Amino acid sequence: MKKLIFFIVFLFTISSVTAQIYDPVSFTTSVKELGENKYTLIITAKIDKNWHIYSQNVPSGGPAPTAFTFPKSKNYKTIGGVKEPEGHEVDDPVFNMRIKYFADKAVFTQNIERKTADAFTINASIFFMVCNDNSCLPPGDKDLKFTFKKSDVPIKEDAAVTVANTEETKTATISSDTITKQEIKKDTTISVTASEKNTLKPQENDPGKSSSQNSDDSLWTLFFFSFLGGLAALLTPCVFPMIPMTVSFFTKQSKNKAVGIRNAAFYGIFIITIYVILGSLVTAVFGADALNALATNVVFNIVFFILLVVFAISFLGAFEIVLPSSWMTKVDQKSEVGGLIGIFFMALALALVSFSCTGPIVGTLLVQAAGQAGIAPIVGMFGFSLAIALPFAIFAAFPGWMNSLPKSGGWLNSVKVVLGFLELALALKFLSNADLVLQLHLLEREVFIAIWIGIFSVLALYLFGKIQLSHDSPVTHISVGRLSLGILVVSFVVYMIPGLWGAPLQYISGFPPAKQYSESPNGFGNTTTVNAEKTALPEGAESGPNGITTFHDYDLGLAYAKKVNKPVMIDFTGYACVNCRKMEERVWPDPKVLSVLNNDVVLISLYVDDKRPLPESEQVVSKITGKVLKYTGQKWSELQILKYKTNAQPYYVLMDHNEKDLNKPSAYNPDIQAYYNWLQEGVRNFKK
Repeated sequence: MKKLIFFIVFLFTISSVTAQIYDPVSFTTSVKELGENKYTLIITAKIDKNWHIYSQNVPSGGPAPTAFTFPKSKNYKTIGGVKEPEGHEVDDPVFNMRIKYFADKAVFTQNIERKTADAFTINASIFFMVCNDNSCLPPGDKDLKFTFKKSDVPIKEDAAVTVANTEETKTATISSDTITKQEIKKDTTISVTASEKNTLKPQENDPGKSSSQNSDDSLWTLFFFSFLGGLAALLTPCVFPMIPMTVSFFTKQSKNKAVGIRNAAFYGIFIITIYVILGSLVTAVFGADALNALATNVVFNIVFFILLVVFAISFLGAFEIVLPSSWMTKVDQKSEVGGLIGIFFMALALALVSFSCTGPIVGTLLVQAAGQAGIAPIVGMFGFSLAIALPFAIFAAFPGWMNSLPKSGGWLNSVKVVLGFLELALALKFLSNADLVLQLHLLEREVFIAIWIGIFSVLALYLFGKIQLSHDSPVTHISVGRLSLGILVVSFVVYMIPGLWGAPLQYISGFPPAKQYSESPNGFGNTTTVNAEKTALPEGAESGPNGITTFHDYDLGLAYAKKVNKPVMIDFTGYACVNCRKMEERVWPDPKVLSVLNNDVVLISLYVDDKRPLPESEQVVSKITGKVLKYTGQKWSELQILKYKTNAQPYYVLMDHNEKDLNKPSAYNPDIQAYYNWLQEGVRNFKK
C-alpha cells in the first residue's frame, strides 16, 4: 500500500508542461585560407533527425528557400555566390513540386577576397525554413560570425574597394513580406496556439541550462513517474498473482537454475519490448508533433475526460475492459511453443490477460505523454514496463524472496478502487481545460475544488471501511498501510477546504483553475475591496492574478503605460497552461515580486488560446500560415512568434514605450529570486 502514496504524487505531478521552443537546426562557422588573400567562409548546418532545410533555389509557391546575406564592407568582397551541397531532390507531395532539401548535415561555402590587413569581423546571416514530415516552423534567420585577425602581410587596397563594392550574391535576404505571399500548404503550417507548446523542445530557463538538457529532464521525469505507474499496476489483482506463478513455472520447467533465470530475464525483456512497441505505434500513427497539439484542444480534452472517466468506472468495478477472447486463445496456443518464441508469447499473454487492470494505467500514461515531445510515449511505456518486468527477473534469480510477498486477497481489489478514484480526479483536469479555453465558467475554481473534496472524502471513507463496493471483501480490520493512506487522504481534503474561500493551494497549483477564474476572485464577502478595485481600475483593465491590474489588450495596455510612465510587461500565457498557473500562484505572490508587478510595471496578459472571435476589421491574413486569423488567441500567438521567435508559454517580456526589450525575455522560472532579479533589471534599464 505504501507504493500507492507515491502513485498519488505521480498523478498530481505528471501533467506539468514546461514552456518550450523547438530549434532543430544549429549553425557553426569557420574560415579556410586559400592563399593570395582568398578565403572560404564555411557554414555548417547540423540538423536534428527527421528535420530538413531547403535549397537556395526553390520554385515559386514552395517553402521558403535558404538565403544568405553578407553585409557590404571595405574589408572584403564576395566572389560568386554561396555554394551548397548536393542534398536530396524529391517530388514533394505537400507542395506538389520537385524540391531539393538537406538533412542531418549541410555545408555551405562562400569565397571572399580580403581587402585590408586590419582585423575585422563579418556579421552575416542565414534565412531558412525547417520542416519535418508533419509540420514546418516559421521561417527565421540566424547570425553568422566570421572573425579575421590582423594580417602580417600588407594588402594593397584599391579605390574601388573603398566604396562598399561587395557584389550581390545570388541569394539576397528574403523578407518576411515575401514569405507571406508564398502559399504555404495546410499540412505544413504550424499551429500558433498554446497547444503547440508541447511540440517543442524546452526553452532555457537560465543561462546555464540548454534546451536539450531541459528536454532530457522532462523525459526523465516522465520515465520516473511511468515507472511508479508500473509499480502501481504490479499491485493490481490482474498482475500481482502472476508473479509467483510465472517464476515458479520457469524455475521448475528449466533444466537448472541458470536456465530458469535466463528464461525469466527474457520474459521480462519481452514484456518491455511489447509495451515499447505500443508506445512506438502510438507515436508513428499520430505523429510525434500531432500528439503534442492536444494540450489545449477542446475536443481532445473532452475525449480524454470521457476516456479517463470510463477507466475510473472500470477500476471501481462497474465493468471490466477486456480484449476479445479469440486473441487470448491464439496467443495461448503460441505460448506452448518452446524456446524464445514461446516465452515471447507468454509475455504477450500476460499483457492481454492483465489488460483490464493495466489498460487504464497505460491509457492514462499515453494521454499524459501526449503533452510532451517526440518519443515521450516510448519513454513512458519503457518506464511502465520496466517496473512490471523487474520482479519476474529478480524473483527468478532469488526465488526465496517470494516468501516475503504478501498473500493475494481482497487488498488487491482495494488497490484498483483507489486507482479508480485517482483516475476520476485526474479526469476533471481535462474537462477544466476545455472549460477554460472556451471561457464557459461552468467549472470555476470553487466548483473544481468542491468536486475534488467530494472525491477524496469518499476515498477516505472507503479506506476506513465505511463504504464497500459490491465486489469488495468484508473489512474485518484495517491494516497499517491502509490506515496511513486514509490519514494522508483526509489531510489532503482538509488542506483543500480553505481553497473554497480563496486560499492559494500551492501544492496543487496548476490543477484547479486560477483564482481569478472563480465565482469570487477576491474572496467571499470582501465587497469593499471589490468595489474599490472596480472604481480604481483604469479603462480596459481588470483585476488579474493576485489582484494585479491587468490589461488583455496590447494597445490599451501600452497607452496606459505611456500615461503613467512605467515599463510594460507582456505576459504571453494560456488558459490551460499549467506552468503559467504555477508562476502566478507560487512566484507572483512573493511580496517583493508582487510589489514590482503592482507598482513598477504595467502588466499585459495575452492569452494565446483565447477562443473569442476577432472583429471582422481585425481579421487579417497570418504572415505565418497564410490563413485568416479568426480568434483573439491566434492574434497574440502571431505577435509572439513573429516578434520573439517562440510560441512557448509562459513567456515574459519587459519593454519600453517604443516596444524595445529592456532585457532578455524570461520563460518559466520557478526561482523567485531569479525572477525578481529579472524584473529589477528591466525596471532599472527603463529608468536609465
